[in-house]
Amino acid sequence: MAEVRLQKILADAGVASRRGSEELIAEGRVSVNGVQIRELGTKVDPETASIEVDGETIKTNKSRTYLLFHKPAGVISTMSDPEDRPNLGDYFSGRNERLFHVGRLDRESEGLILLTNDGDLAHRATHPSYGLIKKYILEIEGDFSKESIKALEHGIELEDGLARALSVQVIREVSQKHFWLEVSIHEGRYHIVRRMFEALDLKVLRLIRSEFGPLSLGETKEGRWRSLNEVEVTNLFKVLKLNK
Repeated sequence: MAEVRLQKILADAGVASRRGSEELIAEGRVSVNGVQIRELGTKVDPETASIEVDGETIKTNKSRTYLLFHKPAGVISTMSDPEDRPNLGDYFSGRNERLFHVGRLDRESEGLILLTNDGDLAHRATHPSYGLIKKYILEIEGDFSKESIKALEHGIELEDGLARALSVQVIREVSQKHFWLEVSIHEGRYHIVRRMFEALDLKVLRLIRSEFGPLSLGETKEGRWRSLNEVEVTNLFKVLKLNK
């Protein structure tokens, strides 16, 4: 196999993102065949080289994994939890890869989460500069009107800055103060969608992420996962400007 940059091998192995792997190398925490490496341009053959990080041998990935998971409400977006609360790791304990969850959904939110052992893709998919569009289905209560839509699309001033929805559409009006909406946003700040609606005195009863960039939840049932198909992987790489 051809030699590959060390930081890419570490990222592909799920050790850290490409940038995080560069930091590990610069800090002298990576060795190849027993030799400490600090040079970022170092290339090695992942098939034959023995690579250690902090003295622990890493397993290089021969294949990459991309999984779409429908997170149920009540599940924490971490791969483990010291308090033994339901978490993403509970659903993937039988797999051998070290999986990253790409982005987060708060505990009570539901819907699409991407998991992968591709550290470079995980880093790009959550980086603000790539601005992947996320689409959410919301069930809300309160005095919601056309003015509310205008406010959300124009921008809501929050404690950490302006937050703006790309689009807000009413899917169903259950009653005068009970609605189902579809909301698109490109930001990924903490609880950003919930906070926007709370700022307008609107109560969010359910929040379901239905799309993440080019990926769609589709028919994937709650608590189930599936592998991305080739078209989905290609589209994801395209929007993130990555080479397969």
